[in-house]
Amino acid sequence: MAHVPLRPIGSPRRSFLSDDEFADNLERMRPLDERLGERRAEVALGWGEKYVERVHAKGKLTTRERLEQLKDPGAPTLEVGTFVNYGAVFGGKLKSPGAGVVTVFTRVRGRWVMVIANDNTVASGSWWPQSPEKIERAQEMALELRIPVVYLVDCSGLFLPEQSRTFPGARGAGHIFQKNALLSAAGVPQIAGVFGDCIAGGGYMPIISDRVVMTEQAYMVIAGAALIKGAKSEKITSLDIGGPEVHVHQSGCADLRVPDDATCLLAIQREVERLPQPAADYYRSGREPAPPRFAPEELAGIVPVDHRVAYPAHEVLARLLDDSLFWELWPGQGQEVIVGVGKVNGLYCGFLMNQPGLVPDPLHPDRQRPGGTLYQDGIAKLAQFARACDADGIPLVWLQDVSGFDIGREAERLGLLGWGSSLIYANSVQRAPVFTVLLRRASGAGYYALSGRPYEPVVQLATPISRLSVMEGRTLAIATYNTKLDDDFEIASSDPAERAAIEQGMREVEARIEGDMDPYVAAKQLDTDEIVSLGELRAVLAGFVELAYTATGARTIKNPRIWSMHDLARLGAPASAGEREATVIREGEVLSLGAPAVGEWRRPVAEGTWVRAGQTLGWIEQAGAAIAVLVPQGVVGAVRAPRRAGPVGYDQPLLELEEGPAALHAEPAAPEQLSAGELVVRAPQVGRFYHRAAPERPAYVSAGDEVGPGAPLGLIEVMKTFFQVRYGDPALGALPERARVARFLVADGGEVEQGQPLIELEAL
Repeated sequence: MAHVPLRPIGSPRRSFLSDDEFADNLERMRPLDERLGERRAEVALGWGEKYVERVHAKGKLTTRERLEQLKDPGAPTLEVGTFVNYGAVFGGKLKSPGAGVVTVFTRVRGRWVMVIANDNTVASGSWWPQSPEKIERAQEMALELRIPVVYLVDCSGLFLPEQSRTFPGARGAGHIFQKNALLSAAGVPQIAGVFGDCIAGGGYMPIISDRVVMTEQAYMVIAGAALIKGAKSEKITSLDIGGPEVHVHQSGCADLRVPDDATCLLAIQREVERLPQPAADYYRSGREPAPPRFAPEELAGIVPVDHRVAYPAHEVLARLLDDSLFWELWPGQGQEVIVGVGKVNGLYCGFLMNQPGLVPDPLHPDRQRPGGTLYQDGIAKLAQFARACDADGIPLVWLQDVSGFDIGREAERLGLLGWGSSLIYANSVQRAPVFTVLLRRASGAGYYALSGRPYEPVVQLATPISRLSVMEGRTLAIATYNTKLDDDFEIASSDPAERAAIEQGMREVEARIEGDMDPYVAAKQLDTDEIVSLGELRAVLAGFVELAYTATGARTIKNPRIWSMHDLARLGAPASAGEREATVIREGEVLSLGAPAVGEWRRPVAEGTWVRAGQTLGWIEQAGAAIAVLVPQGVVGAVRAPRRAGPVGYDQPLLELEEGPAALHAEPAAPEQLSAGELVVRAPQVGRFYHRAAPERPAYVSAGDEVGPGAPLGLIEVMKTFFQVRYGDPALGALPERARVARFLVADGGEVEQGQPLIELEAL
């Protein structure tokens, strides 16, 4: 039996990002978030107020009004597929916001459900191109999670002028009915409310549902009155043909007849209430969810809009995880990626994340290499962790910011194709729920390998700064005009006219590809399921992780004590058998350290003792052997209420800790004594050194500026990817805590070798 050794991660924002940088990042993100809000509102309005009034004139509610009445007051709504068909025009002038369908996870009478509703403000709920695909995608999500489906049907059938793009094909309208059957076969409850038109294909959709409720304005027919008049010359209405009188009292195709929309929604709520209670609280094991220790809203200012600029990946995780606690596995291997377990909304999930910036190169210990790229060790680490999570039933959250696989002679010699195939295989056979987030870059085969949309995650989320592409625009422009460029990718010709033509051509290629990488293009084509802002990400993940634990008996969910993850961690653990880190337990504002093993607690540390990472708190005796209990990494403070010596069980509190200042959480390296003229910032990597983020922007620092830990000094460009140079990074050489900039030693954009002096400093 084993415990889950969650440890604190993260730090206050000012300790790694200045106020100016944070404000600048927020300012660049603000218009993107505002555009997201405006476009959501545009889709929600359907065809506009005129069509809302038409619905009301019939004595009916709009689809979004029905949804609001159906869900529990204050319940979250996790809409998916909002931007399907966004910007598309049919028949020269007609739009279909959201493809005329609303698909959303929400709670009804305390139970999570997937609601699939025809938007009756868009062509009377007709099915447009991609309407079937959007409905089927929502059904797939419900099937994967075993979540009940509620259909709010008000559909006049196919939008006939576009029938050739809706009716046929493997994913055409008929596939919806197959999904109905598969949901039924899997025992997933389906409840349908029919509020109006339900013609042809729309008529088939409710019938397989377990419960069908019809209003007095509803009818379900294979063919409507207009078609029958033409074919059989019968004077008859659609209500006469297939209204509630027919289907509730004669055919038996519906179960309940109600007078209006409100009563229909109440009947659906009562049916949902009969379903079993969600299991998520059971899997929380009596512990309440906790917010992160650092504000999730800060992510909008931490992750830069400029994809070339790195950010601290652990700080992102610290703003997503409960209590900012994380169990990272194999942190010293494959450092271009991070894997580990944490809780979101009180429930365990595994996180797999790219680490931007420069990381150690294990093949060349004196060098660093770009993070965000997949190398051999990182690929193996991701694959093994994903397999362990699958075996233990731990849902996976992939946080992508990937530029692709490593390339070149060494990569091929190491067999990266084979290693990558192993990761793709692991993702292809995954049974535990998978949620993929495209934080920024989702490039090339790296997008596939990190469980992109082709590998059927339950949901794939994009952000306003996501970039989904095979190749960056600038890179493709260089490849297109490769024969016209020199070894430094500069235009080789000296002829002004030819140079101008090449520059124009490269700009056009780059602009076209940049447009294709827009996340709204991906969402329009159903290549990503939804776009969320970075500030919303924690709340959205909280909902989806809870959804992964809602059903019972549908998939493996192991007790954490018997996770196979513990076996892997033990085999790769660097610590001796005689030492273990205490577990971290946080209840509200109280931080406690718990026992990592069962046994006799001996020689506990005294009240008031100041302790920090790696220090011994006491010993646990087991069968004559003593295990030293150590302070976990990232923890520092004064001991309060130490447990008396005696028997102790797993995770039982050993002491409370009064936490010290955040600055004490780090172990600063003692600076070397440097003589005058030797105090310099050195290049951490071969590349080009830039003083500023863009030609039109000011330099990060100037002569006379005072700099301290975390201050940005410039950018290093490696293979068209930029990494920020920050004061205090160990890779820059030994430096005092603070210094003053004397002068730059390398011109803006100059080439540098690793270890070459970049900036001369003066001691304060």
